[in-house]
Amino acid sequence: MLSTRAARVASRFASQMAGARSASTLIVAPHNGGELDSSISSLATAAQTIGGEVHVLVAGTGIDGAAAEAATYPGVTKVLVADNAAFDNGIAENLTKLVVDQQAAGGYSHIITTANNYGKNFLPRVAAKLDVAMLTDVSAILGDNEYERPTYAGNAIATVKSSDSVQLLSIRATSFEKAAPGGDAAAVEAIETGADADLGLTTFESAALSTSDRPELTSAEIVVSGGRGMQNAEGFETLLDPLCVKLNAAMGASRAAVDAGFVPNDLQIGQTGKVVAPELYIAAGISGAIQHLAGMKDSKTIVVINKDADAPFFQVRRKCIRCQVLSSICVSCKCCHVPYADCGLRNCR
Repeated sequence: MLSTRAARVASRFASQMAGARSASTLIVAPHNGGELDSSISSLATAAQTIGGEVHVLVAGTGIDGAAAEAATYPGVTKVLVADNAAFDNGIAENLTKLVVDQQAAGGYSHIITTANNYGKNFLPRVAAKLDVAMLTDVSAILGDNEYERPTYAGNAIATVKSSDSVQLLSIRATSFEKAAPGGDAAAVEAIETGADADLGLTTFESAALSTSDRPELTSAEIVVSGGRGMQNAEGFETLLDPLCVKLNAAMGASRAAVDAGFVPNDLQIGQTGKVVAPELYIAAGISGAIQHLAGMKDSKTIVVINKDADAPFFQVRRKCIRCQVLSSICVSCKCCHVPYADCGLRNCR
């Protein structure tokens, strides 16, 4: 419910009625092949903000290491381990049944997971099974039942309240500080799942995944992105690729560059792509349309390389270099092999 006067009164009453119930949170931990996703650190922070008991659910096979790591995050009081092949590869129907069963057993006030494809896969099903609303892309937790989330491509922040008995949240990981593991380990408890864990509704066949020796885009500390101003795929290869190697950065792109076929769509950043919040974001040849800003405006430092003074990016940049993409990368980074005389520096302003 959005915060109209009537909604405020109703949800405040509901909050008071639920006041006697202590908060408790179940984190459904995303992992890949037994390795926890980096978003777990932000989920731990979000759970601490809610307060109360914090349990982490890790499901799949080969997850002993992931469970042990999850147990060391601050605020975590218990790790629940569902060691069953039925939960491998995030089969939505099987994972939904597991989460609903754990909710029935634990009576949690909040169930949270990350707002990425992992969470989008099963959390709406859990909401339907529990007959509660699902609050997506939560960027701030203001209370037991009050949250902030971006809307209109991040141009507005909605304050949302829910009177449901179970608060079901997908967390925008880039909006929360990253908790560091390494504290005293919480208890790790195995869950009995049985042969009925696999509902047999979906069968995993295969996954074709791109591999890279570079940092993962959504968790990299430095991201270098290119747009239509890179002109073609060769621009990414000869200019941005060496820069990423030099800075140990992940490569990203605008939707325009992806639609033009310069780079694959798994590099797209923005409203319909990935959301990042690195320490340093370098945007080369990107105008900064609101759809792109929605995916990276939480970056700590933004460097814009663009010769167009009217580009939208210059309204939000932290630091800018107004010049031609080719010349600025060539001269300031010295990592491409374009001769100085040919880089067009004289046209920079």
